[in-house]
Amino acid sequence: MNGDWFIRGRDGRLGVYWPSDDAVLCRAEGVPGGPWDAPRRVGGEQSVQAGFAVGQGADGYAHLVAWRPTVQGESGLVHSTHFRPLLAPLDWNPIGHPTKKGERTGTPAVAVDAEGRAYLFVRNHGKGVHTINQKERGGWNGWHNLRGSRVHEELVAVTGESGLVEVYATNPDGILSWHQPEPGARPVAADPLPVRIEPGTLSALPTSKEHTTLFFADPEGMLYAWRPGGDPVALIAAVGPGPVATLRCVLDGHDCTLLAQRSASGRVAFAAYPTEQESAGLWWTESGPQLPAGTQVALAEDAEGRVVAASMTPDGVLRLARQKDEPGLALAAWQEDL
Repeated sequence: MNGDWFIRGRDGRLGVYWPSDDAVLCRAEGVPGGPWDAPRRVGGEQSVQAGFAVGQGADGYAHLVAWRPTVQGESGLVHSTHFRPLLAPLDWNPIGHPTKKGERTGTPAVAVDAEGRAYLFVRNHGKGVHTINQKERGGWNGWHNLRGSRVHEELVAVTGESGLVEVYATNPDGILSWHQPEPGARPVAADPLPVRIEPGTLSALPTSKEHTTLFFADPEGMLYAWRPGGDPVALIAAVGPGPVATLRCVLDGHDCTLLAQRSASGRVAFAAYPTEQESAGLWWTESGPQLPAGTQVALAEDAEGRVVAASMTPDGVLRLARQKDEPGLALAAWQEDL
């Protein structure tokens, strides 16, 4: 799962997406804060391959992208839109392949601009990055090669508070990035950041109208924060593998950045600090039961503005912990039978 797999829809209901065999599944709250409905398939009965992406626009619509098998030994990318959590997502519609045809090339990433157009990014056969985006009145523009070299599989796409789309990738030399100069334009390459980074640890969070903050770990497990134009800042040792989940929220009246990650003990760990003030320091606090390796963690706010943490185990068991009506980040007990 790549991107916003735990979201709040435009009707206030929380919803999740996760993989199962040859499908992407989804489920949502029946009413905001209430019991959850049964799982169902995204995109009808069409089969898809492992590794999908989710991005959410300012309109609350979710855009999903996945690979599906086409002919023997080849795959193509497909797209579905989910307008409201309790509605069925649209059927998978073909987008194509970055090099016209071939095998799956990498896990896709998707972001949605301020006008509600999806931008898809994926590593290509040459280990560069290709992109394609929706037209304003339906359909898709042509594929475009953003270039790049020796790019790792995991890409991170995000829409900044400005409404402009950004995409980030890593390679053995550091972090590569591309940014939209204006609405509707193709993203343009920025100067790379030479840094030691552990592949698969990158995540991004818009933290102001001017900046997106990136989080990543180095090979020794130290977690860093970086905003383009500045230098990376060492935050704290990561407590587990993979990227940290992030959320910008208000805690005790302060604009804060909240991080969450499955720790080596198997529990979910949280840390928070004032947004863009990394020098304030932070520390981890663990919560909930021990969870198996491969469990994904995500953060969102519910219809009442409370922080909600979600964990999804590899076998599809969803657990939630919701913020109490108390000062700070006090979470109620984790719920499993939703």
